[in-house]
Amino acid sequence: MTEELKHECGVAMIRLLKPIAYYEQKYGSWAWGFNKLYLMMEKQHNRGQEGAGFATVSLTTEPGNEYMFREKAEGKNAITDIFSRVSRQMAGELYMGHLRYSTTGKSGLQYVHPFLRRDNWRAKNLCLCGNFNMTNIDDVFRSMVAQGQSPRIYSDSYITLDLMGHRLDREVERNYEEAVRRGLQGQDITHYIDEHVDMARVLRTTLADYDGGYVMCGLTGSGGFFAVRDPWGIRPAYYYQNDEVVAVASERPVIQTTFDLQTEDVRELLPGEALIVGKSGVCQLEQVLPARQRTACSFERIYFSRGNDRDIYRERKRLGEQLTPAIMQAVDGDMEHTVCSFVPNTAEVAFYGMVEGFRKMGHDVRTEKVAWKDIKLRTFIAEGAERNDLAAHVYDITYGSLEPDTDNLVIIDDSIVRGTTLRESIFKILDRLHPKKIVMVSSAPQIRYPDFYGIDMARLEELCAFRAAMALIEERGMQHLADEVYRSCKEDPCSANHVRRIYAPFTVGDINRKIAEMLRPEGMRAPIELVFQSIEGLHQACPHHRGDWYFTGHYPTPGGVRLVNQSFVNYMELRSK
Repeated sequence: MTEELKHECGVAMIRLLKPIAYYEQKYGSWAWGFNKLYLMMEKQHNRGQEGAGFATVSLTTEPGNEYMFREKAEGKNAITDIFSRVSRQMAGELYMGHLRYSTTGKSGLQYVHPFLRRDNWRAKNLCLCGNFNMTNIDDVFRSMVAQGQSPRIYSDSYITLDLMGHRLDREVERNYEEAVRRGLQGQDITHYIDEHVDMARVLRTTLADYDGGYVMCGLTGSGGFFAVRDPWGIRPAYYYQNDEVVAVASERPVIQTTFDLQTEDVRELLPGEALIVGKSGVCQLEQVLPARQRTACSFERIYFSRGNDRDIYRERKRLGEQLTPAIMQAVDGDMEHTVCSFVPNTAEVAFYGMVEGFRKMGHDVRTEKVAWKDIKLRTFIAEGAERNDLAAHVYDITYGSLEPDTDNLVIIDDSIVRGTTLRESIFKILDRLHPKKIVMVSSAPQIRYPDFYGIDMARLEELCAFRAAMALIEERGMQHLADEVYRSCKEDPCSANHVRRIYAPFTVGDINRKIAEMLRPEGMRAPIELVFQSIEGLHQACPHHRGDWYFTGHYPTPGGVRLVNQSFVNYMELRSK
């Protein structure tokens, strides 16, 4: 993706199932668990570079000593920073790591996961992290206040910590009363509580009313370990278990690489399912929430997750291959005078698929490394037009890679969201090669709607497809349609996605042509044509990840429907000022 999209985090968890001395003797280090967590986090660096944190819990620490540790840091070097503080004192049986990208606009160390809730009762201590974005946090907040609670900070992370902590307290107290009823006293009560806390009950009562995409992970002071996935399966989670360890991560290859496993060894956590390990080390799967229609995020397959996953690699190649007929049409079948390339590196696998597609059609296509992304240019000295000129040179080209005014240039990207980088940098620099025509290809369909489940595209006006549709409405004198949609969004925000009607009068080709017109820089010589993946092609390539709301407007949860309608209301009201 030429303009980087941020994602709502990655998680990594490890539960050692044997005493630390076992790993020290077998693997030669007391830090075996730490080292594995470090590797899992580094392998998911793509999922978060704004901050990182880890937490550990020791099950053998005597009262009066710290048994629950947490370290956090901000910045791209956060992982190295936090692990540089590791000491033997922190060694434990439970480990949790987190990488953060903010989609909320809130920054600062206080928003870096994990979040920790302290108490003198071990079982009431809770450490929480996750990959999530809740669409109805306002409703959850109001419900908590109505119950008499008073969350300290208004964010879905802190509110979830408070709510789950409250439910955990109730579960501990329930077990306390049962222990007393059984005639237990002193430490025997504590041991009974630690061994009988029902985390499935805690998760079920905490998350029953949540709307959004999430993978929630947590540790308790008494040895509770859990990861739970949302009922729609929007956000991804994978796990592995043997007789030594239980591991959880946001991406499957992370676990494979860390523990030298085959693809089949790693399992996917299912929608509404929780992986729970108690103090005794017994691992179980619990269906804590009823599974809804599975709508796993297709953007994970197209862009966010690392491409070295076996299935994702195959899917991205299929996405590229399926585009070859449309590309052939765009270059009028003249493959002899067509050069194919890709930008940025995340589109490389789709590029391989595109090339294979042409070869299956009998065309030995020419391929070149046409575009290069340079290191981030420092523009702090320049101002105004000078700054814009520097920003336009983030990408560079391979001079002489095309026959000027003769060769078509086909460039594939994994997706086109805002189009800003295309307009301000890429098209300008590619035009210097003097191609006969530029065909800009997206292996994803047109992104027409915001995401509210963990990707930082929450405003309609940021999306070039939406801007194109609104421009067509204005050109064709159809302002009444926008006004009607605005009224529907305002008066009936929950029953349906009314914004879909904005696109109804136009074909995909209409939107494509208008986007190309809007993204074309002034003074550019070469004509531009856009080719997008179709919705049908997306589903054929990624059959098990049907979450496509950013393309189709079919949001899986009521909260997503409500928020997209509110987004259009915000757009119209801001426009009228």
